[in-house]
Amino acid sequence: MPTAAPRAPPTANSARLFPNHAKETRQPKRTPPNRCGARGKIVELPTTMASRFHLRLCPRLRGFASSFRPLLAEHPRALPLYRMGSVAPLAAARARRGFGSSVATAPPAEDEDFATAADLQFEPPLKVVNYPDPILRARNKRINTFDENLRHLADEMFDVMYKTDGIGLSAPQVGVNVQLMVFNPAGVKGEGEEIVLVNPIVYKLSKRLLVYEEGCLSFPGIYANVVRPDNVKIDAQDVTGEKIKVKLSGLSARVFQHEFDHLQGILFFDRMSLDVLESVHEGLKVCKYVVIVQDNEIA
Repeated sequence: MPTAAPRAPPTANSARLFPNHAKETRQPKRTPPNRCGARGKIVELPTTMASRFHLRLCPRLRGFASSFRPLLAEHPRALPLYRMGSVAPLAAARARRGFGSSVATAPPAEDEDFATAADLQFEPPLKVVNYPDPILRARNKRINTFDENLRHLADEMFDVMYKTDGIGLSAPQVGVNVQLMVFNPAGVKGEGEEIVLVNPIVYKLSKRLLVYEEGCLSFPGIYANVVRPDNVKIDAQDVTGEKIKVKLSGLSARVFQHEFDHLQGILFFDRMSLDVLESVHEGLKVCKYVVIVQDNEIA
């Protein structure tokens, strides 16, 4: 009987089609690409390489982006200003900030530092904190004490919201850095539905995005278009501490996302496109000037 010819090593396709053949004549594993430096250390590519690559390729784009660098220096953003290059890093950044397409925020750790009684202290009447007060960028602690003081704080926040013609307000906007928000899309006391959310966590956002003009009580006189998901699903607690699941859509979803951003230290101009941000640049400068004047007691 003639000797059988030796089998050739399988290709990638034949390995899928003939698993037994691939098992008998398995090829050695391929060595991954070498990313080591001169001393054997792993060399990671900078995350901004794609952005710089695009800027080098297109001189006109480089000039366009460079014109916004002074703007970035004057008004630091919590989110990346340049959104060029790969979509994956942007999606990862959005997820880290609490705005992914599916699971948006991780559940809190059991040993997380909660708000103390001192953190929840306030003196009525409350006043709205204006940009660029650092309170708006500070960390906001979660709440685990649900008492009369918390209900009183929520009531005071509603009073301030109605008096300033707002439809939503977060605790850091009145100088209390805790995870608490109130809103009423009707904007009128006695009308619509008053909603109080404590320790909210976003777990799903719709893929459908809408553009809508937004304002903010901490940025008086500034209105601009902001893109946000149309629907949102959240886990939260009410003012008594009971756990609730809420699905919001339309204006209610937008108001919630705006206030939720405040609880993450994100301001609404962080989510504006470059052209929209340029249109409100002068208004942001005016906000900073007014705060400086008040601090120096010139006016």
